Amino acid sequence: MVFSSVPFLFYFLPLCLGIYYCTPRRWRNLALLLAGLVFYGWGEPVYILIMAFSILADYIHGLLIGRWKTNRRRARAVVVSSVLVNLGLLFFFKYYDFAVSNLAALFPGLPLRPLGLSLPIGISFYTFQTMSYTIDVYRGDARPQKDIAAFGAFVTLFPQLIAGPIVKYKDVDGQLKGRRETAEQFSAGVQTFVCGLAKKVLLANNIGALWEVYSQTDPASLSLLGAWLGILAFAFQIYFDFSGYSDMAVGLGRMLGFEFKQNFKHPYISSSVTEFWRRWHISLGSWFREYVYIPLGGNRQGKRKTYRNLFVVWLLTGLWHGASWNFLCWGLFFALLLMAEKAFLLDLLQKVPSWAGRLYTRVAVLFSWALFANEDMGRAWGYIKAMIGGGQGLADPASLYRLVSYLPLLAVLALACQPWARNIFRHLSPDRRWQISMVGCGLGLVLSAAYLVDASYNPFLYFRF
Repeated sequence: MVFSSVPFLFYFLPLCLGIYYCTPRRWRNLALLLAGLVFYGWGEPVYILIMAFSILADYIHGLLIGRWKTNRRRARAVVVSSVLVNLGLLFFFKYYDFAVSNLAALFPGLPLRPLGLSLPIGISFYTFQTMSYTIDVYRGDARPQKDIAAFGAFVTLFPQLIAGPIVKYKDVDGQLKGRRETAEQFSAGVQTFVCGLAKKVLLANNIGALWEVYSQTDPASLSLLGAWLGILAFAFQIYFDFSGYSDMAVGLGRMLGFEFKQNFKHPYISSSVTEFWRRWHISLGSWFREYVYIPLGGNRQGKRKTYRNLFVVWLLTGLWHGASWNFLCWGLFFALLLMAEKAFLLDLLQKVPSWAGRLYTRVAVLFSWALFANEDMGRAWGYIKAMIGGGQGLADPASLYRLVSYLPLLAVLALACQPWARNIFRHLSPDRRWQISMVGCGLGLVLSAAYLVDASYNPFLYFRF
């Protein structure tokens, strides 16, 4: 599938930008809509119909909410209808087979069979975006969009269409009509895009090759060193892969006149799991906080309901990532940790040295990645067992060799997770920043292009969501 690699986006971008800037301003939303449909349809031509249905359905729902804004009962019925339509699509394509398989295991006589449908790329992302539109209009946080081309452009914005960040409608409502592209914004977009491309291509792909080895190894044969080296490789891969794509999306958005919110803020420096989730996949956490956690009552109705709300949010967060028991357990793992932190752990972490909090957080996150990365639950538990010493000894020759071979890359990755470079860059003079940016962009672009020409291993981990 074309979206399993960067090159299509790499080649599609100059053509799209050229057409976009040659298009009269009043037609640019239509140009973006068509570009998004072409971009999506190149990989999933059949599922363009699903996206077109989502656009049309939520566009009509938004108009109806605006029409009946003084009749709260009717408006509420319409927004409920919109949510049910969107969740119905998501359930049918993403969760139907999972639900049917588990029901069939419990009740063998049920005449239900999995359909085996392929998952539309990015359906979890664009479904949440379209739901945000009708909810924002219902709440009065945004105006009903009467221009279907503008609304369609919002849904199909190709920079972040298939792997986020999740953009809430109210955050781009004004930009859909009133954006003004500038040379400074375009330049900043190019820098952000190249930075994300380098993260993805030069860092995530190279360390991903190490995880590929351990992901195909029987967990029962792993040594303690092998298990930790493998999951450390996955932790770096998923961070630089996903944050790299997010940076590319933010950069592309700037080139087109949009400003998307930051999706990652150096999560691996966190001193608690609570802080980690304020820094990791910020757009998803913000979506669940605003549209699920706070409507349920947030933390305003006592500890018991706060814990209930956290449980619900993290159950849904786990399921959002995939229709599999490992994702469900992954979400519940974080739910329990966050409850414990609210109950007593955060107070305890404030009394210990900061390094202890960072160590606890990193170990907890690495164990969570063992659940996340292994969709087969038997394999996931086997991998965790190896991580706590239940495998084949402390070390093995192959893992020692890989540790030595990958040590320089691991050191680079560990440094790249820190904010030190950005902090130093901000204190430089404007001329020096410009010089470094130009050299860095040129070098990053050349090295990434050279890698893409020769590389065959180039997955995007979050495209399957």
